[in-house]
Amino acid sequence: MKKLRPLVLFLVLFAIQASRPSFALDTQPDTVSTGIYITSIHDIDFKEKEYTIDLWLWLKYKNRAFNFVQNLEIPQAKSVLKSFSTIDSSGERVYLLMKLQCVMKDSWKIANFPFDRQKLRLSLENSQFDSRSLIFVTDTVGKHFDPRFTLRGWNIDSFEMVTGIKAYETTFGDESISKQHVEYSSFKVRIGIRRDAGELFWKMFLGMYVSFFIAYICFFIHADNIDSRFGLSVGSLFAAIGNKYIIDSSLPESTSLTLVDTLHGLTLVFIFAVVTASVYALNLVKKGKLKEANRFDMIIAQVLLFIYICANWYFIYHATHS
Repeated sequence: MKKLRPLVLFLVLFAIQASRPSFALDTQPDTVSTGIYITSIHDIDFKEKEYTIDLWLWLKYKNRAFNFVQNLEIPQAKSVLKSFSTIDSSGERVYLLMKLQCVMKDSWKIANFPFDRQKLRLSLENSQFDSRSLIFVTDTVGKHFDPRFTLRGWNIDSFEMVTGIKAYETTFGDESISKQHVEYSSFKVRIGIRRDAGELFWKMFLGMYVSFFIAYICFFIHADNIDSRFGLSVGSLFAAIGNKYIIDSSLPESTSLTLVDTLHGLTLVFIFAVVTASVYALNLVKKGKLKEANRFDMIIAQVLLFIYICANWYFIYHATHS
């Protein structure tokens, strides 16, 4: 009888354990339906690498612990102003609506300036719950930006909303996680804008072209008039350099060769070619070859002008179609 007691005790404990309700661990993360409606994009600042965006943001989710009012994270924002928020938790899902104004930092692509195309980026995360607990899904119903607002000097040519996973190679000091790697779900908005550059191009580059044509006039001045020829050429050279510094002052620094650098460099090279041609014509005059000097001026003037116009057309065409 004593030998049967352990067996009976085991069976009783097993029966008690089996009678308890089983709770399976739910490993599926909760979804957050996310939508956005942009009312304004303004203050695009190339020098400071930032822009300002006003938007309505709504989120719908079941897990009431998410608390997006306190835990909403916008990684690339310099500042976030929440001017309005309302929560409706009367149903099965929480409905949160917020009005935000964000000053966003971004990196501009200025290689083709002023014929550039930029991609404005906005991403959202929850700073408390990682991707094991929370996954964003896009709410694609309706429009996502006000078609009546105009982005001065720009045209919106694409709008995209996507969701993804952003990895951080750190645990933010959480010692319960052994691997230095955590992942957060993110909601991303990408807005493609293209600059309306027709008038801006002439406004910025007119001084450069005037400088070249002032130097080009030297070919129509008598070859032995050295003071007039070299005075115009040197003045044009400094004017072109000054025009480039004025444009560069409104752009962020870049280590790559831009269209602004290319066109100004091309102009400086051709002004130098005008000076070189003037020196050669002056040497012909000193040798008593006045007719040859005049003929050389007319030929080199046409050749340089043709090459200069073709080179400008090539680089501008490549910038506008890339």
